[in-house]
Amino acid sequence: MELADLFPHLAGVRIESVFTDGDWVHIHAAAADTQACCPACGHTCRRVHSRYQRRIHDPAIGGRRVMIHLRVRRLFCQNVECGRKIFSEQILGLTLRHARHSVPARQGLAAIALTAGGRPGAGLCGVVALPGGRMTLLRLIRDVPHPQPATPQVLGVDDFALRRGHVYATILIDLDTHRPVDVLPDREADTLAEWLRAHPGVRIVCRDRAGAYAEGARTGAPQAIQVADRFHRWRNLAEAIEATVIRHRAALPEPPPITDAADPLTAPGSVTASAEAEQDTVCVVPALQHPETRIVVRTRERYAAVQQLVGQGRSISAISRTLRLDRHTVRRFARATDLDELLAKTTNRITLLDPYQPYLNQRFNDGHTDAAALYREIRAQGYRGSPQTVRRYLQPFRPTGTELPVAPAAPKIREVVRWILTKPDNLDPDQRQRLDRILARSPHLAAATRHVAAFAEMMTKLTGHRLPEWIAAVTADDLPALHSFVIGIQRDLAAVTNGLTLPHSSGPVEGHVNRIKMLKRQMFGRANLDLLRRRVLAR
Repeated sequence: MELADLFPHLAGVRIESVFTDGDWVHIHAAAADTQACCPACGHTCRRVHSRYQRRIHDPAIGGRRVMIHLRVRRLFCQNVECGRKIFSEQILGLTLRHARHSVPARQGLAAIALTAGGRPGAGLCGVVALPGGRMTLLRLIRDVPHPQPATPQVLGVDDFALRRGHVYATILIDLDTHRPVDVLPDREADTLAEWLRAHPGVRIVCRDRAGAYAEGARTGAPQAIQVADRFHRWRNLAEAIEATVIRHRAALPEPPPITDAADPLTAPGSVTASAEAEQDTVCVVPALQHPETRIVVRTRERYAAVQQLVGQGRSISAISRTLRLDRHTVRRFARATDLDELLAKTTNRITLLDPYQPYLNQRFNDGHTDAAALYREIRAQGYRGSPQTVRRYLQPFRPTGTELPVAPAAPKIREVVRWILTKPDNLDPDQRQRLDRILARSPHLAAATRHVAAFAEMMTKLTGHRLPEWIAAVTADDLPALHSFVIGIQRDLAAVTNGLTLPHSSGPVEGHVNRIKMLKRQMFGRANLDLLRRRVLAR
């Protein structure tokens, strides 16, 4: 076996000596050929002008860094018609002009840069004994040639944030190959339309409900079928169900047991009780007592401030600028029917402490108020949260000295939403029983659950032709949040129907959006669009 078989990139040089120095391997070499080609005209030249030495990093050997000391010639170009008079020879497969790394080393560094980014990649280079700083890696990313994929027939479109809430870009995915096609600098309709006109042949455009993408696809590819993604429709439905559960949250707690001393007029089986049970009325939600935590106080202050400005006739944008809040936050506070609706959603968040609250309450009522000791007790039972969470939970109850409930608390709002959105066969028996009892107490939630099951069946079986029938059934019930969801569907009915009929989905697009978030985190959120685009496309 010859040296060229083990190191093919060194086939064009003549090795003069090799020696080691600590963690380094030094190779002294010179060009094996006596002639070289002019890079400008390709003329073969032999006349030497001068010589100099280049130091080139090569991939490691046996865990040691390799430095090639290459003696290079400058030659005269003897072609009188060539504008280049003197040039330096390059060794095919080993050197590039001005490069301090060999071709194999540059390929390895480029792979590291595309995978890990600049600073993390520089740390990885030290592990593999291949010198390369973060700026070197970033330059190599920009030197990677852009791939030229074929125009996809099924195109997935979605946006992602360059600067959340301010600057957005667009990712285009070939849904047949699941590979990225291009990255657009914004999410405007004209930009997408221009790209589609430059790449004719797209038959199907799979998108979300963004009006800009709908307009861009309609303008740039009028022959293409537009598909509204099922994932986004399901998420919108989940938001509507959450609003419905919040509105009828009085049905979530278990009713107190009825004692024998109850009023005979309201006892089970009485005429009055039977008449009230048959009435299908909206649940009257009692005012809830919320602990004075920081988030409760902040919610109250924001609600009062937003409602005051709304009463003065101020717009959402003006309120957002005055209070220095996001417009979505201002809109949520402005549209809330009352403060208790906001507090119910805020204080009903699912936490790691929820399963252990009855035990904590019992121990607290028994006089064991040391938060650190209680934390150690529930940690032995499997709690994986922090001691600060236990301390914050008990702090609001210390000044009042009231008895805390030890029975299992009512299910959280998002728990009930998850139960409704989950296939019944996938629920635990206990969860199924608790949900059945809630639905028995609230006809509105029972109707919403039936509509969710019907919509899920359309999604899984791709029976989009039943969508008008489903819309009519929802409209007939007193479910305002679902009515808003239906109105959004009707604005984009053709695309939603295609999404519930055709097998195409934006799942691969969402996967690439998550991958872009990972790339941004690797680069500490400081990648310019051109650098991020190259990493996205060089998959």
